[in-house]
Amino acid sequence: MASTQDSNSAATMKKSKGKVNSTAEKEFVFEFRAGKHNCVLKVPLQFPVQENISDLHGRLMLLHKIPCYIENDLKTYLSNFIERETILDYDREAELSLQRLTTGDGDVNQLTNAWTRSYVETTLEHARPEEPCWDEDFADVYHELIHSPASDTLLNLEHNYFVSISELISERDMEIKKLQERQATEMDKVMHELGNTLSDQDVNAVASQHFDTQQVLENKWASELKQVTGIQKHEYQEWVISLHQDLQKSNSSQITEEIKVQPSQLLELEDSGARMFEEQPQLEESFTIHLGAQLKTMHNLRLVRADVLDFCKHRRHGSGGAKLRRLQTALSLYSSSLCGLVLLVDNRVNSYSGIKREFATVAKECTDFHFPFLEAQLDEVQQVLLYARAQRSSKQKEQPEIPRNGGDDKNKNVERNPSNILPGEFYISRHSNLSEVHVVFHLCVDDNVRSGNITARDPAIMGLRNILKVCCTHDITTVTVPLLLVHDMSEEMTIPWCLKRAELVFKCVKGFMMEMASWDGGISRTVQFLVPKSISEEMFYQLSNMLPQIFRVSSTLTLTSKH
Repeated sequence: MASTQDSNSAATMKKSKGKVNSTAEKEFVFEFRAGKHNCVLKVPLQFPVQENISDLHGRLMLLHKIPCYIENDLKTYLSNFIERETILDYDREAELSLQRLTTGDGDVNQLTNAWTRSYVETTLEHARPEEPCWDEDFADVYHELIHSPASDTLLNLEHNYFVSISELISERDMEIKKLQERQATEMDKVMHELGNTLSDQDVNAVASQHFDTQQVLENKWASELKQVTGIQKHEYQEWVISLHQDLQKSNSSQITEEIKVQPSQLLELEDSGARMFEEQPQLEESFTIHLGAQLKTMHNLRLVRADVLDFCKHRRHGSGGAKLRRLQTALSLYSSSLCGLVLLVDNRVNSYSGIKREFATVAKECTDFHFPFLEAQLDEVQQVLLYARAQRSSKQKEQPEIPRNGGDDKNKNVERNPSNILPGEFYISRHSNLSEVHVVFHLCVDDNVRSGNITARDPAIMGLRNILKVCCTHDITTVTVPLLLVHDMSEEMTIPWCLKRAELVFKCVKGFMMEMASWDGGISRTVQFLVPKSISEEMFYQLSNMLPQIFRVSSTLTLTSKH
């Protein structure tokens, strides 16, 4: 079984993946015995060898039909041959370089600079120390202060800033309302004169003037709010750093009185506003469940009837419970027990309409002292989305087209507007200025969620699975999920529709939670199922009775003593 070089394999082996200074062809010779025959394998190799030795060995075995019992010997001999010849080539090039240097053909200064640069860039002792990051330093300082007696001072200062922003927003709303009323009166007069002394063009001109005036006013207030929140954020961060430094130097509790609202004043505010801002009774049911076949994990489930933005809003005249919630949110801001909320949005990454606009309004009511403002985060999401779409389209062009059911419509939607997201996809925003939430998952859904025929493979359901997976990998231990996959009730959402949708989401979330054990090792979590505020009490308690039938609820034991 004699073998010589194969033209195809030789041509393949001569391909070079990188640029080299000099190449040389050397013949690899391997002798072996196959039965009674003495065989010789001869293959020309191009040095330096740019390809993987294992791949080269595999092609030699396949193309030349080498017996399998020779495989290990061939690989060892081939590796040794390549290593030996490569070292000889390097030694030869080194000798030539030294000869050029001694004869004066080389530039000593250039070589010295090249060697110095290479040594400095590849050795750790010469690496530049990492520059301190302001965000990380501020996070460490804040985390230390919020877990100290100075926490009350921090919360009072944040509350003062919140009140000032709320007053500014109230002034803005009042001025815009007065402008709209004045414009409405003026438009009524114009419409009354339509056909007499004024024409349609005059009406359009007045309407255009009203629109421009309102836009100027809104832009003016938006600019002022942005400037005030920027100043507040800078002052707050500087004050926190200064307070931390002063506490380290003096270790005195008197410093915490620098900026602090008197307790009597806070109580007066709370009492005066308690009646005006009295919260509507909130329906909720809590359950403790165990999931898992052998290693069981305990989780907490809550069924809550509330508005989705109630988890985000701060109250200007809050009760003691509101202050405790704010303290709890601040304490866990830089911890492994974050709180998340699923917000159902459309496919546009902005805050111009619907629930997105309402959420953006709530987010602007209180300055975020730790993370970028919502608009900046959305701009970053847009950039990442466009980059991801470009990468995906380039990969699809390189790969052969594979027909998929339903994939054509999605591709057409992406091609039509690559800045939009698809149903089931979501983006994340981070917040420190919301009442009970640190992370918001903006889950894209379409009108299909309002139909009654969605399945467990629906994009919205799969989006919930991916959100729970992110929660497991990023220390989000409490997540609020819209049980019916809607935030508002409509006429087609009958009692059978609600029961069917709730059963589907309950079962799917249960399966996803059982997967969590493989994602995070079985950490106890809290999942809050949120139903719209307009749902009836009867419907709420029907859903409450359904939950224990799907999840394994822990049973209580009553211990009695024998007399």
